Amino acid sequence: MTHVLIRGAHTILTMDDSGGFGRVLHGQDIRLRAGVIAEIGPDLPLTGAEPVVATDAVVTPGLINTHHHLFQTLTRAVPGAQNALLFGWLQRLYPIWARFGPDEMRISATIGLAELALSGCSTSSDHLYLYPNGARLDDTIEAAREIGLRFHPTRGAMSIGQSLGGLPPDTLVEREADILNDTIRVIDRFHDPRPGAMCRVGVAPCSPFSVSRGLMRDAALLARDKGVRLHTHLAENDEDIAWSLSQFGCRPGQYAEDLAWTGDDVWHAHCVKLDAREIALFARSGTGVAHCPCSNCRLGSGIAPVRALRDAGVAVGLGVDGSASNDTGNLMAEARMALLLQRVAAGADAMPVAEALWIATRGGAAVLGRDDIGQIAVGRRADVALWTTGTLAQAGSWDKSALLLAGPEQVRDLFVEGRQVVRDGHIVTLDLPRAIETQNRFARDLAEAGSGEHR
Repeated sequence: MTHVLIRGAHTILTMDDSGGFGRVLHGQDIRLRAGVIAEIGPDLPLTGAEPVVATDAVVTPGLINTHHHLFQTLTRAVPGAQNALLFGWLQRLYPIWARFGPDEMRISATIGLAELALSGCSTSSDHLYLYPNGARLDDTIEAAREIGLRFHPTRGAMSIGQSLGGLPPDTLVEREADILNDTIRVIDRFHDPRPGAMCRVGVAPCSPFSVSRGLMRDAALLARDKGVRLHTHLAENDEDIAWSLSQFGCRPGQYAEDLAWTGDDVWHAHCVKLDAREIALFARSGTGVAHCPCSNCRLGSGIAPVRALRDAGVAVGLGVDGSASNDTGNLMAEARMALLLQRVAAGADAMPVAEALWIATRGGAAVLGRDDIGQIAVGRRADVALWTTGTLAQAGSWDKSALLLAGPEQVRDLFVEGRQVVRDGHIVTLDLPRAIETQNRFARDLAEAGSGEHR
């Protein structure tokens, strides 16, 4: 198989270990061969490579998404959930999600991953925490393989339904023994711990208000026995804090620490309402955070203390969260929102543009426990995004590298493991129009079934 030579890049934002937020290079080439970045330098010989002209492009590492619910792309902008806070939003959507099956899970993951790829994302996590009507984590893993994105699926779960004081309906919860057994199955079948892995599985009970303390403990034991990472939602909004105080008699950080849910193999989603003591706990223990700024805005949850987290040394990555609480899945837009919210909270100098892009790349790699992705450096995996500087968005821009201020939110070209996934703004590994048609048909069917229930 021929290899790829990215030629004469206008600007390369390396995000490498050279200091600050990495080197900024101009007019250099990048050779992608055998899944890795093999060379970086000026005027590299073609030597049989497929050339990709980048003289009008800003090149970055592929972006990394650390929190998503891909199945929710089938329930964007659902009436009755558009203006709700977290708990009311969930209660509106649970009955719809209960009608999903394997086909819905696969097409929604396909659409969600394609949307991410077009926003320059090369690696995505996914938190699938409900499995109605025979759906399995396998369905989403197959979708990621088809598109060609690097994938960190997590085997989520809910075990405490409404009859036992939980939030989800009883029809969507599982027996805890079944959850643990299936978690073992998917880890044994799909998890790849090797450098350059395209699939790594995590363990992810959904949230403190939908699983038991016993399942949280058992999940942590299982994950550490298998050598995989742990993920859940934590401290998302004021309702979440009130639930923890009323049900457990402690704040979410203490709940996590008591159940062995802190450590450098753990990352929590949202963490909007962490206090100073909890931030110190995360820093001390090496616990990571998936920051989901657009979803936090959409649900009115608040602004996560990203500046304080990073200043304390906590690993922070970005997540688009579910497309039912974000309504889109654009990781470049997420990075821009992260930048703007920290400036709203703490001033225009609270976060440099380069730092927000670092969070979207190196921060995500750290949160997912990977040192082989997230930067453009020789020996790292060949996950590379090219952004054209000739767009309307950049017309008149003095600094083409300031992508989060004036730059495209859709990638021109995307390579994952050295294989091209997006070319000239189009997915090349998928018949996207056909997938969109299928997705819209499934969404219409779900909406019509819901309308019938309410008549």
